Amino acid sequence: MWNPMGLVVSLILIAAGAILIWAVTAEVAGISIDAVGWILLIVGVIAFLLTLILWSPWTTRTARRTEYVDEAPARRRVVERPRRVVEDREVVVEDDVAPGPPPP
Repeated sequence: MWNPMGLVVSLILIAAGAILIWAVTAEVAGISIDAVGWILLIVGVIAFLLTLILWSPWTTRTARRTEYVDEAPARRRVVERPRRVVEDREVVVEDDVAPGPPPP
């Protein structure tokens, strides 16, 4: 199942970087706040793009299973594709149904 934490963290990095670049006017000795802001912004954008590229609904779902053959574990890749199940069933709607007995 897909976890949205990658998108959240990348958006927080982008926001923090943008705030440091354009909103903070303070100066610190030995550190460029603008440079730190640009680094956070670039890392956030890269993380955002990687999260979108590796987002599970866009890729083939794979699962790992451990199978034991002669008491030794053997790993193999199992590809599971989503299945669609469609059922046809008849629904009968009855009109003018007599009311049942009153509840106790």
